[in-house]
Amino acid sequence: MRKIEPSARARSWSAETTPNRKTKKSRTAPAAKKSRGIRKTSAENPTLAGVRLPPPPGQGKRGETGYLAYLLRQAQAAARLTLERALAGLGVTPPQFVVLTMLKAYPGLSGADLARVALLTPQTVGVIIRNLERDSAIRKTPHPVHGRLLQWTLTRRGLTLLDKCRRHAMALERRLTAGLSATGQVTVRRWLSKIATELQQDG
Repeated sequence: MRKIEPSARARSWSAETTPNRKTKKSRTAPAAKKSRGIRKTSAENPTLAGVRLPPPPGQGKRGETGYLAYLLRQAQAAARLTLERALAGLGVTPPQFVVLTMLKAYPGLSGADLARVALLTPQTVGVIIRNLERDSAIRKTPHPVHGRLLQWTLTRRGLTLLDKCRRHAMALERRLTAGLSATGQVTVRRWLSKIATELQQDG
């Protein structure tokens, strides 16, 4: 971050109000020091400054009375963190798992196609592809018609790694569907798909 230099007026004011070495210490110094201490205490303890702390997930605006868009984001963040922790032991990140999953479902996707279906930026997918290729989890082949276009497919190592990841993903899936009937699951899936379809059309 670029350091902001004080203005000429600020420097002048500082020079005029800074006592020289022969000047006696100001009697107001202790009060100023005390004031600074109060501000620091208020910052460290928001309740002392009258700050209203947000509720935990599931309560208040983070619960049933909250906005749907925020609740969707909150749920997605919680699900991603849970999956991230589960995959950490395999050395795989959630975005890498998504790319592996999409290549299993749709072999031969290009990097641009992967970015679109994985809901990731092309730059992020580029890094993921390089890392997965380095680990021999995927390989590239030229497109049968457009030779310059590279297609990506899973290797045997990639399939094995994906299978291990899916065990953790399915455990999370069971947690997400716990308490939902078969009809309820269909309703939720249909609703989420409808949101993605309609809002994407707006763009």
